[in-house]
Amino acid sequence: MTDLKIDTAVKGLSTESAELAAQAEAFGFDGVFTPETDEDPFLPLPLVADQTTDIEIGTRIATSFTRSPMVLAYQAWDLQRFTDGRMILGLGTQVKGHNERRFSVDFEWESPGSRLREEVIALKHIFDVFQGNEDELDFDGEFFQFSLMTDEFNPGPLEAGPPDIWVAGVSEYMLKMAGDVSDGLCMHAFNTPKYTEEVIVPTVEEGAEIGGRDPDDVTLSASPFLITGETEERRAEMRREAKQRIAFYGSTRTYHDVLELHGWKDVGMELHELSKEGKWDEMTELVTDEMVAAFAIEAQPDTLAEKIEEKYGGIADRIQLSFDGSEYWSDVLEELKDD
Repeated sequence: MTDLKIDTAVKGLSTESAELAAQAEAFGFDGVFTPETDEDPFLPLPLVADQTTDIEIGTRIATSFTRSPMVLAYQAWDLQRFTDGRMILGLGTQVKGHNERRFSVDFEWESPGSRLREEVIALKHIFDVFQGNEDELDFDGEFFQFSLMTDEFNPGPLEAGPPDIWVAGVSEYMLKMAGDVSDGLCMHAFNTPKYTEEVIVPTVEEGAEIGGRDPDDVTLSASPFLITGETEERRAEMRREAKQRIAFYGSTRTYHDVLELHGWKDVGMELHELSKEGKWDEMTELVTDEMVAAFAIEAQPDTLAEKIEEKYGGIADRIQLSFDGSEYWSDVLEELKDD
C-alpha cells in the first residue's frame, strides 16, 4: 500500500523499553527512536539494539549544543558498529531557555541554525577521518575547531559506513539547512500534511539545490499526533491529549506559520495570551475539530493504515507513530506493507 517507513519511539533505559522495541520489530515497524526529555537518549539504544536484529534505531532528537561534536561522533560511531549499520543520529538545537538555564550552554544564541549546520559538517568530517576517507582531522570553523586525531583515538572504519545524521527543523533556515547538509529532516509534531507539502518539501528541495544534492537523498520523517485505539474511551483519551498538545504548541509564536497557512493565526495569538496567564483548560477549548483533523491522524484500528497513507503517503518518507504494544498494530503494519 505504501512506501512509507513506519517508526515508533521508546523511552528510558529499561527492559520494558527494549521489549517494546522488540515487539515493534516483530510487528513490522521499520525504526525505533529515543527522545531526550527527562532521560539520556543514547543510553537505551545498546539495550534496544541487543533485543532486536533489523530495525533501525536512533535519537529523535538529541540536543546538539550540549555535547561536543567529537563526543557525538564517538557515540554514534560506537552504536553504528554495535548495530551493524542500524544507527541514525538525530540532532536538534533545543530552545534558548533550555540551553542557557537547564544545560548552562554559553554561546551567542543569535545563530543557532548556523551553529547546528556547522556541527553537522564537522561531524561528517570526523566520520570521514574515522572511515579513512580523510587522512587528517582538520576542521576550522566559526564555532568548532578540530585538529588532533592519532591512531590511538581513531576507532577505524566501519563496514556499514558512517551513520546518517538527521536534524530537527521548523524555520525556513533550518529546513534549507536540512536539505543542504543533512541526511534527513525530523519534522515537528506541530505540523500538517498541507504545511508539509506546501512549505517543508519545497524548502528542503531548495536547500538541496543550494548544496548541489539530490532532494531524494534527504529523508523526510513526520511525527504527527495519533488518535486510535480499540475502545471509545481510549480514543477519547488520545484525542484529549492531542488537543492539549496542539494548544500548547499553538501558543508558541515560533510555530504560528503553520497556523497561518490554515487561517488560524488569530487562534494562535489567543492561545499565546492565555498561556501567559496559565489558562491551560481554556486553551484546549480553542482547539476545534477541524484543527484536530489537520494535525492528527485519527482512525479506528481497522482503518488506520488507510488513514496513514491518505495523509502522508507521497509527501514523507517515514512517519513516527506512538505504539503501546497493542496487537492490532500487527494487522495495521501488514496492511501498510502489503503490495
